[in-house]
Formats: sequence, structure tokens, C-alpha cells
Amino acid sequence: MCKKKKIMALIMALTVAASLTGCTKTESNTQSSAAANQGTENETSGAEGQESSAAGGTYEVATVRWADWGEEYHTGFPDAAAKEAGIEISWNTILSADWADRKAVLLAGGDLPDAFMGSICFSETDVLSNVGTFIPLEDYIDEYMPNFKKIMESDPTMKALATSADGHIYGLPSKKPCRPIVGNQMFINQTWLDNLGLEMPTTYDEFVDVLRAFKEQDANGNGDPNDEIPYGTGNADATMYFCLPFGVRPGGENTYNMTVKGGNAIFIPTSEEYKAGIAAMHECYAEGLLDAEIFTQDTSMRDAKLMSETPIVGCAAGWTADATFGTNADQYAALPALKGPDGNQYIASDPEHYNYTRYEFVVTSSCENPGELLAWADKFYTDDASIQNFYGSFGVGIEKDESAGTYTVLEPKDDMSADTYAWVYSLRDFGPKYVEEGFNDKVVYAGENGDALKLELDKTMKQYALEAYPNVSYTKEQVDTLGTLYSDISSYIAVNQAAWVTEGGIEEQWDEYLKTLDQMGYQDFIGIQVDAYNTYKANQ
Repeated sequence: MCKKKKIMALIMALTVAASLTGCTKTESNTQSSAAANQGTENETSGAEGQESSAAGGTYEVATVRWADWGEEYHTGFPDAAAKEAGIEISWNTILSADWADRKAVLLAGGDLPDAFMGSICFSETDVLSNVGTFIPLEDYIDEYMPNFKKIMESDPTMKALATSADGHIYGLPSKKPCRPIVGNQMFINQTWLDNLGLEMPTTYDEFVDVLRAFKEQDANGNGDPNDEIPYGTGNADATMYFCLPFGVRPGGENTYNMTVKGGNAIFIPTSEEYKAGIAAMHECYAEGLLDAEIFTQDTSMRDAKLMSETPIVGCAAGWTADATFGTNADQYAALPALKGPDGNQYIASDPEHYNYTRYEFVVTSSCENPGELLAWADKFYTDDASIQNFYGSFGVGIEKDESAGTYTVLEPKDDMSADTYAWVYSLRDFGPKYVEEGFNDKVVYAGENGDALKLELDKTMKQYALEAYPNVSYTKEQVDTLGTLYSDISSYIAVNQAAWVTEGGIEEQWDEYLKTLDQMGYQDFIGIQVDAYNTYKANQ
């Protein structure tokens, strides 16, 4: 019990530290630029041939940015689209570090802009707790948003994402271009395999044999047989990724550890697959095949191991090899989807949380003419608009071959990384977007790009993607209840998970574990999840 309490304390401390990452605002109100990138204006039309009914007003649109990258993000497509719509946008750029305090003031009754751009601005809890602040959009959609209306009619996922738990549409959703099906995935040190004359493992049992060899045979060849960590910690949810071959599929960031199996909403930490995976993980921990500090180290300690000058980690989960292992990336290869004890192969996949988002554009009660502002937002829902708002306007981040209907993502300039360049010159992840299935096949990359690398990996792995828990909507009351219940439930699960991996005992303690969860309100928790899932399906 003493060790379990220590693990609990460490996990709680790390959780609190992570939660302190905030979001707020340095006010940088800037008038939108009327000078758009050359060629952009020809690509901003909403519905074909539709004339703008704008009265020529000026609208203040606030958006939150991760860093002070300047104002170039809106001076291409967004401002050109506004000019075409006959309106002007006054941009209020807010830094994420300032946003929490600023948001509190605004929601308490401060002066509101006409609209907010980007899902980073407000959560569903914010919106449903302040329904007088954000206006319902459904009536305006019929009259002013032909592009988005057509999408709603043809794509049930977008329709479900647009519809809040109370049946109204308060925000416009997004489906991003050039996003993969596969989420974080496992990478293994190919150089170590070659050093030891080992084949790439294809089953869970072969994988464990490889980890043993990494531990026992000086895999990195530095003369120290004890410095290798066969399985490291890559992604923060390293436990779930290790348990993938047992059918444990890590969900998205906001899924409350939910998944879907056989059309039913399932809580992963109460599933038989989870129990089997944790039991197997303990066996590997007992052999020294896992990082001994897997549950106690912080992010800096983890990254120091993953990116050490001489590689010491054999396998870990991450987005791409370069994002996970830094300058050592060339030693690592994607681990295939391992065949597990049930004969099936699994990957971590949650495209609805990775690729779709809610509340990318909300209009406030301060807006006197929502219709013409939404007519501008409707122009964002085309292929040309979506790719420009993800990589940069034509001639800056993208080139389009009109005859072939294809797009080339240009190499970044000014010694920026491809990802930073896209954030500087576009809205990137934020703002309304939509591309149809197959759009990514029209996109090529002029140079090295993390998105291109991930999409290439996706081609061989996505066949193993199974249904994931969708991006459901909760009522205000459900959100409040979940906030109370899940804090205790998730802490209890984390403590037991760490103890079971490091000490064992899951088989003997499983029934008592489930009983305790019931006493903590688990039935109310899962009832809310099932209800939200059923509502989501009904809204499609």
C-alpha cells in the first residue's frame, strides 16, 4: 500500500502540473488587410455564382494563437474572402498564454467581438454554459451558407458535430485536409534490429522476444550492456500503446477513455482487453523490459531519454519518428500493427477527434448582422479555401494546377520548419474547413514535411483502423456531472494501473476494482456516455 500511495502522489503531481498550461490574450487589434495574395481572390467564391448580400459592415473577429507569429495568417485567403463578400474584418489576435483570464472577463459580461474563430477559443462547456452569449445559427445557415448547408446534407458526421446537445447549432465544425487516420503509433529502433541480426516483429510474442534481445545484448553497441531501455515512454499514454495487441485502442484527447465495440460505447479501463493487456505488461516490467520510471518521470526526463546522444530507447510511441526521437529519427522505423493473442491487428485511430472539430466559428450576441458575417464564413467551406487555410494562400504556401485539379505544398522559407511556416501564414488547425474523401490524393509536397511523412505511414496502417468513440456532445448538466465523477475515477484508475504494471495483482484485484468504481459513480458515468453516444448517432 505504501508504494501505491507514492505512485498516486507522483501521478497527481504530474497531472496538476500538466493542467497549468493555460491560454490568454495580448490584445492586438488589427484592421484586416485588403491586399490579398495574388490569385487568391479568384478562389474565394462561396456557392458558384452567388452574389454577396453584404451591406459592407466591419466585423471584429477574435482568434487565439499559440505564439506571436504576426498577422500574416489572415492577410491571404481570409481577408480576400471578406473583400469579395463586401465586408471588412477587424482581427483581434489573442495569445493563448493570455486567453484564460481574458475569456473569463468576456464571458462575465465584457465587450464581445462579433465572432470568435477557432476551436481553441471555447469548449462545449463554455458554449452551453453561456447560451445567451452565442447565438444559434441554424436559421442563418439556410439563407446565407449554401456551401455548409450542402455539406450538412451529405456528411452525417459534420451534421452531428454541428448539433449541440440541446439541438441547436452554436458553432461551425471543421474537417481538416491532409490529416491521417492513424494517430500516435509505435516506432522501433531498426539499427538495433540490424545490429543484433533480428527481423522486424509482426506478432506480440515476437515483439517481446525482441525486447529481451535489446535488454540482454548491448543493442546500441556502446559497450554498456545495461543502458538500453527496450520499451520507452514516447507518448504520455505509453501503457495503452503497449496494450494495443490485446485490443486496447487508445482514444482521442477528449474521449474520457471511451471506445466503441460492436456498436456499443465501452469504457476501456473496465474491459477484458484492458485487463489482459495490463497483466501482460506486468510480465514484461518484471523482466526489466520497460522503463522503470514509466509512471514517475516528467516530460523533460522522458524526452532526454528519447533524444539522448546515443540512443538508449528501443521502442516508443509517437506521432512521427522525428517528432519522437529528434536527431536519432533515422534509426527508427514504424512498427507494424502487431498480431495479438486473438489473431487480430490493432492501431490507435481516432480520426474524428484528430481531423474534425466543433465550434470553429461562433457568433456572439453583439453581432448586429450575423447573416453577412456567416456568408463570409461559408466561403471557407471549399477545397481551395480549406487547403489555403491549412498551409497558406496560393503563391505563399500552396500552388494549384488548375488543369489537373491538384495542389502542391510549397517548401517553407526563412529557415522555418514546415509546421511553423503553415502556422505563420494560415489559420492552420483552426477555423472552418471541409474537404471530401479522396482530397488528400490531390496533394503533393515540394519538400520534406511532417504531414507528408505521417500520411505516407498512414497508407500501410489505416487498414487496421476500427470504429472509435465519436466527438459526442454533452448537455450542461452532463458536463458538470462528468467533471465531478471523472476526476476521482481517472485518478483511481491511474493508481491501480501503475501498481498493477509494476507490482502485479490485476487478476486477484479486478472484481474489487470494479466494485469500487461502482461506488465512485461509475454507473452514472457510463450512463452519460451511452446517452451522449446515442444522441450523436441520432443527430447524424
